[in-house]
Amino acid sequence: MTADDVKALIEKGIPDSEAIISGEGCNLEATVISDAFEGKTMLAEQKMVYATVNDLITSGELHALGIKAFTRAEWAEKA
Repeated sequence: MTADDVKALIEKGIPDSEAIISGEGCNLEATVISDAFEGKTMLAEQKMVYATVNDLITSGELHALGIKAFTRAEWAEKA
């Protein structure tokens, strides 16, 4: 499992998303940008992201994933 694998799973599982992955080994940080988060609570956003990598977490390949989720408008304001 690599950061690129996690990026691909997230981007495949969340419509029209962009994932930026940082960190090393099995402890990663994901910044995920998608309008699919519009109107969702932070908890709902995190559940959406975790669902895409659940198999890696269950198997132990991924121990920790920090998540920051933004809509495209929120991300543009941050930049």
